[in-house]
Amino acid sequence: MTEREICELFGVIAPTVRAEIKALCKSGVLSIYDIQRIIRISDRYSAEVYNLETIAALAFRVESFGAAKVRRALLERIIHERKEKTAVFVSVVSDGKPNSRWKA
Repeated sequence: MTEREICELFGVIAPTVRAEIKALCKSGVLSIYDIQRIIRISDRYSAEVYNLETIAALAFRVESFGAAKVRRALLERIIHERKEKTAVFVSVVSDGKPNSRWKA
């Protein structure tokens, strides 16, 4: 996504997005070299785009109605999208000695 698209998604202005990206990079959460790419649109035009990791990190950093909607959508996908059943197997083994410990 471009900076403009991020601004529209979160409902904030560009300086807010830039400041939050800078803060995320300064804190070590993101690396400036990994989060953005420059794509060529034509011979004369190019665009800086940010990856999904950046969008997700910004969603949890920016306080706006749009960011809250993105946070909810991300968490909804993470928590509720797993429809398949997950089996958990725990084996309890004892070697028969009186002082043996349970192993799981």
